[in-house]
Amino acid sequence: MIRNYQDLTRYEMEQVDRANTIVLIPLGALEQHGSQAPLGTDDIIAGAMVKELEKALAEDGETDFPMLMFPVIPVGLSTEHRNFCGSVTLRPDTYYHLLYDISASLVRHGFKKLAFLVCHGGNAPVVQVLSRELRSEFGIAPFILSSGAFDHPDVKATVSEGNIWDFHGGEMETSMVMAVDESLVKLEHSEAGIPTAFTRTKVVKPYGNVSIGWVSEDWKTADGKPIGIGGDPSGATAEKGKIILQTSARVLVPGLKEIRDWKEEPEKD
Repeated sequence: MIRNYQDLTRYEMEQVDRANTIVLIPLGALEQHGSQAPLGTDDIIAGAMVKELEKALAEDGETDFPMLMFPVIPVGLSTEHRNFCGSVTLRPDTYYHLLYDISASLVRHGFKKLAFLVCHGGNAPVVQVLSRELRSEFGIAPFILSSGAFDHPDVKATVSEGNIWDFHGGEMETSMVMAVDESLVKLEHSEAGIPTAFTRTKVVKPYGNVSIGWVSEDWKTADGKPIGIGGDPSGATAEKGKIILQTSARVLVPGLKEIRDWKEEPEKD
């Protein structure tokens, strides 16, 4: 049964099969997402993904899935956005130790399977290191899930023609927020961002074989103003957001089922 971690009493938690129950930990962020989308975009997406995952599992016939939904961690590693008003970031070591301490507490109570749902890409490097350390130190199974199926054909089809740079704070993320609460998005303030520093390079990119750690200032409007987002969010709609959220949840279902069945050592025939 899928339940919210914080809703259980101590007595109810004592009855949980903790060794075989997945604790899903959604990792959000509090950072700028342009002039049109809220600072809490990643937190909003994280909360929506939790609900969509439950629906997607039910649609797949998994109505008694052993998973507890941990509260969204609302602040993460947002170094790249720190110079834009409203952004809040933890230091890498602070964020690591925050997640480590949460994990250690869960391990203390007998949980063996943790699944970190990364809803802000900047959190991923710390979580990757943490996952290996937790597995090595505690012998548990810490998994990493990505919240956005942005390479899925159905998701790519939501992006407006010509919007080739869609990325952080762009059309897709803005649409996902609109699917939850359209009133939080101010499309009239939309401005498109392009990675001007990388349009002049052939090899060095913000990602790929030769890269540099990008910062929001790398993404500018056509007239050179730092805007800190990628792509043009003006084509965002709630309907597009629903497609993205639902698709992103569906593609995670097979992985969650394998996490449920995961054993550190294969059973011998």
